[in-house]
Amino acid sequence: MKKIIFSVTNDLVYDQRMQKICTSLATSGFEILLLGFNKKNSKPLGQKKFKQHRLGLLFQKGPLFFIETNIRLFFYLLFHKADILVADDLDTALPVLFASVIRRTIRVFDAHELFCEMHDIISRPRIYKLWKAIERFCQPRFPLGYTENEGYAAAYHKMYGVHYFIIMNSPYLKEAPPLTPKDEHSLIYQGVIEKGRGFEGLVPAMQKVNAHVTICGSGGFLPEVKKEVHERKLTDKFDFKGFVLPEQLSQYTRQAYVGLNLNDNLGASFYLSLSNRFFDYMHAGIPQLTMNYPENKKINDVFEIGILIDDLHPDTIARGLNTLLTDKALYARLQQNCLQAREIYNWNTEEKKLIHFYKGLK
Repeated sequence: MKKIIFSVTNDLVYDQRMQKICTSLATSGFEILLLGFNKKNSKPLGQKKFKQHRLGLLFQKGPLFFIETNIRLFFYLLFHKADILVADDLDTALPVLFASVIRRTIRVFDAHELFCEMHDIISRPRIYKLWKAIERFCQPRFPLGYTENEGYAAAYHKMYGVHYFIIMNSPYLKEAPPLTPKDEHSLIYQGVIEKGRGFEGLVPAMQKVNAHVTICGSGGFLPEVKKEVHERKLTDKFDFKGFVLPEQLSQYTRQAYVGLNLNDNLGASFYLSLSNRFFDYMHAGIPQLTMNYPENKKINDVFEIGILIDDLHPDTIARGLNTLLTDKALYARLQQNCLQAREIYNWNTEEKKLIHFYKGLK
C-alpha cells in the first residue's frame, strides 16, 4: 500500500478539494496523510477516512509565514517516510522538492491555480519577482502533476513544457435537488472575499435588485465590503455568514435561487479559472451569474446553466440578476440544464482519473 503525503498551507477543515482527493485515494487503498498547519481560530479536525496532521505555527501571514511553513514542512517530510510527496500549489513546492530529492521519492504537483498570475501576486512587483523565481526553479522539476482545467494546463505547458492532466474540482454526484419553490429573491456567494471577486460592482448593483445576498466566506477585503454595504444603506440585503463547514455550505446553496460567480480579470489565474462554486451551483440546481471567460464559456456553450456577463459594472450585474429573477421561462430552462450538466461534471467521474494517475506512478 503506497503512502502519499499531501502538503497544504490553507485550513484543512474548509479545503473541500483536498478532502475529496484524499478520501477518494484512501478509499481506493492508498495510505493518505493530509499535512497542514494549526492556524489561529482553526476548528477541530473531523473524523475522515484518511489521516490529518497539523504542524505548529508562530506566524500567521507575511514573509515569515512563508518561511516558517516551508521550514516546518521540509523537516517533517524529511523525517517521515512516504512513497509519494505532493505539493499543493507553489507555496509548498520548495519543501516537497527538496525532501523528495533527498529521500528519492516520487513528487507530484497539484496546481489549483496559476499561482504567480493571481492578483495578490502580480499587483506587488517585488513579491511577484520572488514567486516567479521560485516558480521558474520548481515547476520544471515537477514533470508529474495535474490541474483544474484546460486553460491552466495549456499555460503550464507553454511556460515550462510540463504536461499536467485535468482533474476538475466538481462535487460528488448526489441525489438531485428537489425543484421545490424557493425564495425567489435569494442570492448566494461562496468563497473568499478579496479584491477582484466582484464585490466592487455587486454592492452598488444591489441598489437596483430586489433580492438579498448570503455571503458564505471571508477574507482581507471583507471590512471594505461591509463598509460599502453600510454606507449605501444595504445592510438588510447582505447576510455575512463567514466561513461555514462544507455541509452547511451545501445547505445554504440549495436554498438559494441564484448563485454569484463574479471574478474580475485581474490576471490569467482569474481569467482562466473554473471555480469550485461554478460546479457547486450547478450541482445544487441553481442558475448562476458568471463571467464570460474561456473555461466558463466552454461548459455554458454545451449546457446553458447561467448568464455570462462581459464586465463587472454595477448596471451589467443588476441587469443580469434581474433577468434571472424575473424571466421564469429562462430560469426553468437553466435549472433543468444544471441537472443535466451535473451528470457529466462530477467527482464520481473525476476521481477515476485521479486514482488511475496515482496507481500508475512507479
